Amino acid sequence: MSIDIETQPAETSAIDAGRGTGSVKSAALWAAASQYTQFVLQFATSVIVSRFFLKPEEIGLFSVALAAAMILSVIQDFGLTRYLGRHPTADEDTVRHCTVIAAGFSFLLAALIMAIAWPVSRFYAEPKLFPILGLIAASYLLNPWSIVPVALLSRRLDFRGTFIVNATGSVTNSACALTLAALGFSATSLAWAMIAQAGARAVAAQFLRPTPPSLRVRRERAREIISFGSGSALLYLSGGIGMRTPDLIVGRMQGMTAAGLFSRGVALATQLHYLVAGAVSSIYYPTFARLRDEGKDLGPYYERVVAAHGAIVWPAMALLAVLSEPVILLLYGPGWAEAAPLLALVALAECCFVALPLHMDLPILLGRLRSLLWFNLADTALSVATLAAGAAIGVEAAAASRLVYGLGWFFLYAFWLQRLIGFRWRATLRVYVSSALVAVVTMAPAIYAVTVWRSPATLGFVGLVITGTASVLAWAAAIALVRHPARDDIAGMVGHVLGPIRVRLRPSQG
Repeated sequence: MSIDIETQPAETSAIDAGRGTGSVKSAALWAAASQYTQFVLQFATSVIVSRFFLKPEEIGLFSVALAAAMILSVIQDFGLTRYLGRHPTADEDTVRHCTVIAAGFSFLLAALIMAIAWPVSRFYAEPKLFPILGLIAASYLLNPWSIVPVALLSRRLDFRGTFIVNATGSVTNSACALTLAALGFSATSLAWAMIAQAGARAVAAQFLRPTPPSLRVRRERAREIISFGSGSALLYLSGGIGMRTPDLIVGRMQGMTAAGLFSRGVALATQLHYLVAGAVSSIYYPTFARLRDEGKDLGPYYERVVAAHGAIVWPAMALLAVLSEPVILLLYGPGWAEAAPLLALVALAECCFVALPLHMDLPILLGRLRSLLWFNLADTALSVATLAAGAAIGVEAAAASRLVYGLGWFFLYAFWLQRLIGFRWRATLRVYVSSALVAVVTMAPAIYAVTVWRSPATLGFVGLVITGTASVLAWAAAIALVRHPARDDIAGMVGHVLGPIRVRLRPSQG
């Protein structure tokens, strides 16, 4: 979902500043196309791999290795995307320094991953983790050559370019993963696919926005960028620990099979979240940066973002929770049935996290990095503590801990963000109430389908399609009936998408 934010910067100054003059609506559509393409490919690949080639234990093995690597991977970007996004001009000198720094930190990251590979393998008593971590480390050596070009394309709201980069990488990843999994490469097929994806993204990104390597680096300039990145890296390290430790904790306390089930449930909820709302999230940071540069009050625009997420994500997550068992059975088969209750709990927890979107982006944009770091450290401690307590009981309790964490997360950030951004509580609470009502109405056909019409195990594909269609119609009716604050933005986006189609279908006159 996107918001149509009208900005009127002087055209020449926008171009000189490297921000471009692209339409937010057009950027949103390209960002959505990019996200949906990635979603379809990743989703199809995960379904085929999980249903036909890899068992929960093998998925758990890769999930644990990836989680361990991604805790460290925060230094890959090293805040460069945010730095370029907020820089006044992003001139070639800045781009050159960012490219050199990205390349340097990629080698550091690969070395760190290799350094932990053997200890991690010993800790989990799983020798197969070592080669997987080695392959993941190799993939990060290729990432710098796409990081800076994509950041520059995003800065200009050129999401057509980012679509090309992301689609190229996703197609390559899917082709490699499916081929190698079919050939019996087990969990390493997913790691090899990461290398192929990184290489494809690098080639596409350099073609669209070349950032050739250079040794012309000034120490003081590099120190300035690294100083910004060091604060961001510490922040993202803290966030990475909170986001990536669930697979590590569940794998250690409940075993690789449980880690695979937990990872698949979390991944499915996350994928749906990004399918319905995350597609255009990448346009928010440059859009709010433009609003900040124009001196506009961010509060009203933030309220519209909250409304858009509430109108879309809350009903979608509620519907997924109700239909979790038939969805898991249809997609992955009976061997993954135990992931259904995990998916339901994680999907409901997602509602808490989308209630306050951009909780990291806007504080960074507004220069509150140090305060954000303290909040994020508390956030990470809450996530790890609740998860460890749940995982000590069982994998289902670990999933339930995400609900407890989500509620704590909301109250941790809510009042600070309100003071920082200036959104109105009255308007925001109205959004929450309206979104909850829409979610209840959206769930109603699904609840009837799995309790009265059929059971979750017998709903099947046709029943799921009928139920989904009825729920979408119920959602559309609820948006209008409760007069949801996002209804005008939703209608505007639908009109923007359908407008060109109507023009083409209109009979020519004369």
